[in-house]
Amino acid sequence: MRNGRTRKPPPKAVSRKRGSGDGKTARRAKAPVAGRRARKAAPRVRQVTAPKPAEVKVTPAKGRPMLVWVGKRPLSRVTAFPSQHIETFDPTGAFGRRPERADLWKDWPAGYPKGGLLFHGDNKEVLAHLLANGFRGKVNLIYIDPPFDSGADYVRKVSLRSPKGTAKIEGETYTLGEQIQYEDIWANDNYLQFMYERLLILRELLAEDGSIYLHCDYRKVHLLRCLMDEVFGPERLQNEIVWFYPRGGDSERQFNRKHDTILFYSKGEAWTFNYLDTLIPYTAEQLARFDQEDEKGRYYWNVNPRGERGKTYLRKEGIGEYDVWTMGINAAQVQQYGYPTLKPQALLERIVRASSSIGDVILDSFIGSGTTAAVAQKLGRRWIGCDINKGAIQTTSKRLQTIIFEKIAQREKGRKVGVQRKLLDTEGDEKEAPEPAQLAFTVWRINDYDLEIQHNEAVNLACEHIGIERTRTDRFFDGVLGKSLVKIVPFNHPLSPLDLEELSKELEARPDEDRSITLVCLGMELAARKWIEDWNRLRRGSEAVNRIAIIELRTDPKYGRFIRHEGARAKVRIERKGDRVRVIIDDFISPSIIERLREQTGILSPKIDDWRAMVDCVMIDPAYDGKVFNVAVSDVPEKKTDLVKGVYELTAASGPTTVAVKIINMLGEEVLVLEEPA
Repeated sequence: MRNGRTRKPPPKAVSRKRGSGDGKTARRAKAPVAGRRARKAAPRVRQVTAPKPAEVKVTPAKGRPMLVWVGKRPLSRVTAFPSQHIETFDPTGAFGRRPERADLWKDWPAGYPKGGLLFHGDNKEVLAHLLANGFRGKVNLIYIDPPFDSGADYVRKVSLRSPKGTAKIEGETYTLGEQIQYEDIWANDNYLQFMYERLLILRELLAEDGSIYLHCDYRKVHLLRCLMDEVFGPERLQNEIVWFYPRGGDSERQFNRKHDTILFYSKGEAWTFNYLDTLIPYTAEQLARFDQEDEKGRYYWNVNPRGERGKTYLRKEGIGEYDVWTMGINAAQVQQYGYPTLKPQALLERIVRASSSIGDVILDSFIGSGTTAAVAQKLGRRWIGCDINKGAIQTTSKRLQTIIFEKIAQREKGRKVGVQRKLLDTEGDEKEAPEPAQLAFTVWRINDYDLEIQHNEAVNLACEHIGIERTRTDRFFDGVLGKSLVKIVPFNHPLSPLDLEELSKELEARPDEDRSITLVCLGMELAARKWIEDWNRLRRGSEAVNRIAIIELRTDPKYGRFIRHEGARAKVRIERKGDRVRVIIDDFISPSIIERLREQTGILSPKIDDWRAMVDCVMIDPAYDGKVFNVAVSDVPEKKTDLVKGVYELTAASGPTTVAVKIINMLGEEVLVLEEPA
């Protein structure tokens, strides 16, 4: 008995044979393929929307111990916003028409297409949306690599394309909303509330036999383990895995920090664990120690480690995996995808193989460069990923497109399915790669988080030129200007009474705050101007507190001149002859890249010999409907030294059509060119 309750027996893992998929078979798909160019326009996919935001319930945490922090709030319900379908990648044109895989998708919510899902938005809102749209209890494995509160810079490092070498530049910086997830330098209270809310929703999405792996390091592992104990229960901790990476610098003041921690928790008393997939082959030295092999194929020797006589058995297949993993960081992939915190594919392969089966649903709500989705795609799993940073969505999309094209190319040439060692930077024996669960995916946006670089540039300029001293630890105000608190209103809408009501509520919660307030915005509604006049009318005199001042960046005589952004431009020709369309990109210019190079090198006017050096990828939709971009041609160079082609030919539907050409530069800026060819 413990605390008046009968103690339950220890939970057991449910072991599945690799590839069994819990009865789900993985057969070779028979869908028509078309390599890097679809032979027919991809079918339109129904958009998932809701007439208005909905509220979904979240079960309270009941585990012990329970951390306490300033501002801790239980999450009993959360608002679910509708999604907007913005892009489809379906090179075979077979979305939803793969009868040989129908059994795999019978539990999939009907509102979404049967393929990978990539969401752009705050992951709290994305997870709430998934809860409200049929994914509660449907996710078999969750892997998250959230910010560690390390002060690390999560900004992408990018370089221009060039066969002769590359010029490196800083990637896009993050907006105020993105800083919450990516700048990773918050106070403990904000960090804990941020993680607490997301872990509670993730638990609701996890299947009863599912598992969650949380990746962290020494800075927050003690706090995150307490949070995981509270949300999932301490009895659900299965392993504290240590990932040791033997590379990097050397310290003369302390022991070298060369490991991360991965917390492995199960949702319930039974969980998927594929033991055979974790076995490590014996070394020659180990094999030499075995005396005999019995009739069951087990190795053994007759002297145990204490020198006593007695058989010691070991599995013939190998030794069970330990909870200390040694594998290096793949420097080539870090350089290729531009993310300094990128994790090696071999690490994710080990997790996915051990804790999921073929066809299972894998979720990563901090998708970053897309490693989790890439591994899930290669190992025959279904996947869902999300990120608040648009650059992460673009990087993941390009990465998945390349993987899918490789699989299609293998089928077209009639080659035998490749071995896993050729696909992943893994270790040990070669293993066959299962058939993919999907050869298509869609991109969605939640609550309009289309944070373009124009907004990032404006925020940076506002802080620099106005002279705002940034405050990283305040969850509401963004900085200080003199003796005034500063709040920067999101630049995707004018200052509204709703923003001002939020400010009023915040000040009510801070009764001792007597400083004035400065609001920075790109415009103001008339109703907001009247609201501020009424507010300040009640706060006159030398002793007045919380008076509000406005810096309207578009019209302010002192600061407005700094808010200017010249977007990228492209010169594109589209020619049509019968059912064939020819797209020629004659030129492309990105003033943002030119300015970054000028600032870094001090050159008055940097020279770029080939416009293609500034372009990351090109995608074309020959029948754009103005809402969803269906990728029919995708030009994603494999190496940084490769350039996009710039000239493309493809089939277009008969009759009038709108050809859309999407050009994405190395900073993530998108240029969309639309034309109706005659």
